[in-house]
Amino acid sequence: MSDLRIPVGFEEALRPAVDVRRARLTPAVLGKPSSAPSGGARGQLMRVVRGAPEVMVKITGRTRDGGHLGRHLDYISRNGALVLEGEDGERLAGRDAVRALAEDWAAELAMEPGRRKDSPVSLSVVLSMPAGTEPHRLHDAARAFAAATFGGRFPYVFALHDEGRHPHVHLTVRMLGRDGERLNPRKADLQAWRQEFARTLRDRGVEAEATPRRARGVVRKADPIAIRKLRDRFTAGQADMPRVLASAWREAVEGSGVPPPWRQAIRSRQLAVRRAFVAEAVALQKSGDPEDRRFGAAIERFVRTLPLAETREDLLRRRIEAARDRTLYEQDSGPPTRGRAR
Repeated sequence: MSDLRIPVGFEEALRPAVDVRRARLTPAVLGKPSSAPSGGARGQLMRVVRGAPEVMVKITGRTRDGGHLGRHLDYISRNGALVLEGEDGERLAGRDAVRALAEDWAAELAMEPGRRKDSPVSLSVVLSMPAGTEPHRLHDAARAFAAATFGGRFPYVFALHDEGRHPHVHLTVRMLGRDGERLNPRKADLQAWRQEFARTLRDRGVEAEATPRRARGVVRKADPIAIRKLRDRFTAGQADMPRVLASAWREAVEGSGVPPPWRQAIRSRQLAVRRAFVAEAVALQKSGDPEDRRFGAAIERFVRTLPLAETREDLLRRRIEAARDRTLYEQDSGPPTRGRAR
């Protein structure tokens, strides 16, 4: 398949929801954006069809002052048990070194001209992959990503957390750059960071992608960490139902049954994405190249496995209907009766 022959609409399936060209930091920090994904359009599509793991680059918070930063660095260094690595390869070991760094960054911020009292000290970022990724490759990719993204302009430190089966890297970046620029990423920057991190992983032999949710048939956003923790506590019987979840259940129960326009737009977009995949599958299966035909068949199987395009309200309503059907079945069945055979 030629990378130049792409069916109309197919590029929409892999295009991010935000325009990376609007990134506030990418032109200055990353320089010229990376070239096309490894292997071009075909390579990216093959990774999507194979179910390549998706990278996660997530901003988890900002520290407010030196004390807050110190506590955060204590956390990611496991109270000094883990070594924090900086941009020049410097290694900070022990709580004294970690606290000294927090004091230095806070002092730099205090000298910023025109500084606002609520100006954050640092940005906290988590870089991760699904379970099963080799920790040392993830760590090395994070090192390369941080150097390419922030090196020379925004000081940073990072540490690998390798507990259990889900390794991830905590990256802490000083908000005040060496040239006085403030770190203030947009959504477009986050998408550019995802793409860069995926590329650094692939350079190290790790299958990784940074595609939008719609390319994988996913509609619902993942819940924020705080909501997930509240939900887990509720499920464990340790807290009341979170208000966000209670409100979602109420809307699912009391809903009019008429889908709002935005939900119809989601379904229409998903339908367009699936049609684009099917069009590519059909075109490839007509090719005279056996490899193209095999790839077309793989795309067809991939489309068949895509999940339902349903929102959270759709999911909750489906659960309510299933519970109602189960209750009606149990009522109709009634208790077993005993009697003598005649």
